[in-house]
Amino acid sequence: MNKIQIAGKEFEILLENDQISKRTRLIAIQIDVDYESRCPVFIGVLNGGFIFMADLLKEINVSCEVGFIKVSSYVGTESTGKVKEIFGLPGDLHNRDVIVVEDIVDTGLTLSYILTEIHKQNPSSVTVCTLLLKPDALTTKIEELEYVGFEIANEFVVGYGLDYDGLGRNLKDVYRAKTVVIP
Repeated sequence: MNKIQIAGKEFEILLENDQISKRTRLIAIQIDVDYESRCPVFIGVLNGGFIFMADLLKEINVSCEVGFIKVSSYVGTESTGKVKEIFGLPGDLHNRDVIVVEDIVDTGLTLSYILTEIHKQNPSSVTVCTLLLKPDALTTKIEELEYVGFEIANEFVVGYGLDYDGLGRNLKDVYRAKTVVIP
């Protein structure tokens, strides 16, 4: 499917699942090298990050633990700019290696909030792994951003965990909102 429609909005293919799978394997290899002889805690950001995190963890060979945090800053296709924590971080992260797994980093506001909360627990290290990064949308610098699947334009995307008003997370590919050219 090159084009789809969700809740009346048209989307076109951006990244096929095969591309995502190959890039995910490469990221996992790098994490295995970087965390050899260590036991990182992967913290997935719900809801969007669950598919990427599941696929990433299937490729990870180092011993690890898994937890989740759920935050929200989106309404429709726009970030509200306000982060609302819905449920918190896993256990004690003191002196642990933490890898935050995101579906997408755009403004960086949600991620900055999460990182501030994690750093309060004095972990040994903190890195971020994201499937998608919108460099042109970043409003804050994220020093911990270490593993990036794909850099994309500042467009609204859906699929592979990402949603449009709660729909489309189950799509295996990533689609971008189709822009309408007005003559």
